[in-house]
Amino acid sequence: MLSKNQIKRIQSLARKKGRRDEGCFIAEGNKLVEDTCEAFDCELLLATHRWVEAHPARPDRPVQEVTEQEMAKVSQLTTPSDVLAVYRIPRYRLDVEAMRHELVLALDTVQDPGNLGTIVRLADWFGIRHIVCSPETADLYNPKVVQATMGALSRVRLYYTPLAEFLGAMERASVYGTFLDGTDIYHTPLSNHGVIVMGNEGSGISPELEPYIGTRLYIPNYPAGQPTSESLNVAVAAAITCAEFRRRQIM
Repeated sequence: MLSKNQIKRIQSLARKKGRRDEGCFIAEGNKLVEDTCEAFDCELLLATHRWVEAHPARPDRPVQEVTEQEMAKVSQLTTPSDVLAVYRIPRYRLDVEAMRHELVLALDTVQDPGNLGTIVRLADWFGIRHIVCSPETADLYNPKVVQATMGALSRVRLYYTPLAEFLGAMERASVYGTFLDGTDIYHTPLSNHGVIVMGNEGSGISPELEPYIGTRLYIPNYPAGQPTSESLNVAVAAAITCAEFRRRQIM
């Protein structure tokens, strides 16, 4: 049985302040927990009797059995799952020197949890292991973001730091950004490594970051010149951009 203090503590992890104070976050659902349990330090694993029966006990993963009613009290899902994990938030060191030799994403105030989760997932798909975020970017450990990553947060590391400082430490020529007045991405030389900057959903890349961007990229609409949407969703734009970078590497 869950105590009132346990319930209150787990519920607090839905809020950024609670996660900061406790140093923990939650992951819910069988697939998500299975995909992340080896990557993070699990402080508490809650499961219903149905889940416990279907999953053999493991000495390295003690389970606290709860009722469906108790799970509903701590779940952040519309339909509570049969398993919920409380993980310690990991601390990663930002190694700029190592990143000079990789393809890295930088997110400038991407605030929608669904967009952030989707970008983490596509980074995982395209083999991008590091995402550097401005402090104003949505919190990776927000339950909505965690859910949207579909387990990819166990393989992609995120860092929160002022982007101007980070980009300033990188070589300007290897920093790319997406703009409506950039050059056609399909006819622009692209490096095998560097930083791809994606901007805010409404205002794009911050003016203070533009001086650090060596190549301004544009994703053209089709057919050219035809009236179309004002811009692409940031997660969609990130997917197209990452796909083009990776396509060049295998040509």
